[in-house]
Amino acid sequence: MCNMTFEEATGEHSSERMESVAKALEEILSSALPQGCITVGVYEAAKSLNVDPDNVVLCLLATDEEQEDDVALQIHFTLIQAFCCENDINILRVSNMRRLAEILGAVQPGGEPMDTHCVLITNPPSSPWKDPALSKVDRFCSDSRCLDQWVPVISLPDR
Repeated sequence: MCNMTFEEATGEHSSERMESVAKALEEILSSALPQGCITVGVYEAAKSLNVDPDNVVLCLLATDEEQEDDVALQIHFTLIQAFCCENDINILRVSNMRRLAEILGAVQPGGEPMDTHCVLITNPPSSPWKDPALSKVDRFCSDSRCLDQWVPVISLPDR
């Protein structure tokens, strides 16, 4: 069931909504990181999805323009997307990998950057997420599916 207004469905206020969802995503990442609820990297994510898919609440697939033509990466993304869809895990495509790496603390001075192409957010060990920011992102993903956008794209704003 779609809970979108006519304006949202026709694109009015969509940039404001995208900014709101991007901010909510940053909040989720910032609160999940200290709790150890984030898995970073394509291979690490694939392993985690295989072991405990029911614990994953959100999957982020991130690329920048120069990586859009990377065939191997796109194959990995296709397989991860299929697995997430099969297991009812919300998926977001994220542009601005540099900002994503900053949020995750994946940029060490002079060091090799982490593989932030795939990021999983899992439930905390104690109890499932009850976060308004996660609810906003979940609603956005659900509304996007109603518009046949199975993997919506969010651009994280630079700070």
